[in-house]
Amino acid sequence: MPVSVGNSQLIFDALKACGVRIFSALPETWLVHLMRLAEDDPQTTLVRLAKEEEAIGISTGAHFAGVGSAMLMQNHGFLAAINGIVSCGQLYRIPLLMVISHRGEFGEKDPWQTEGGGVTIPLLDALHIPFDRLRDPATVTHQVAEAHTLAESASRPVALLLTRDLMWEP
Repeated sequence: MPVSVGNSQLIFDALKACGVRIFSALPETWLVHLMRLAEDDPQTTLVRLAKEEEAIGISTGAHFAGVGSAMLMQNHGFLAAINGIVSCGQLYRIPLLMVISHRGEFGEKDPWQTEGGGVTIPLLDALHIPFDRLRDPATVTHQVAEAHTLAESASRPVALLLTRDLMWEP
């Protein structure tokens, strides 16, 4: 199943409407269109990462510069970045907006995605990181705006989980 270009555009537009101008990401199948959109838009910057934990530094720097940012990552990228999320984002109250491709749920065909996907929500809960699942295109703009508002007002990491229902073309 191909990744939805239209829903990727919807997510990108919602992030941009919130003032996100810096995107950081490692290439990943469900994020490919979001990355292309960020790279092609003259009002935004895409920072390509060598490892996901670098995204915490990018978003922290953007925050102190007064520029909105979003970290695009996969479940395993979130797992790899936990040290930075806790020791920087949570400790120093940095508003980190994480957009996580939530792989490994029902319908997952790639066995390497299942373990990371299975522990993402329990880890978000354990770390007290608020999250929401993006499933329905009709609610994406509102959910993104709400997540961004919470991250900024509470100065804390917040996660949006991209689901198969949203990211795959029907």
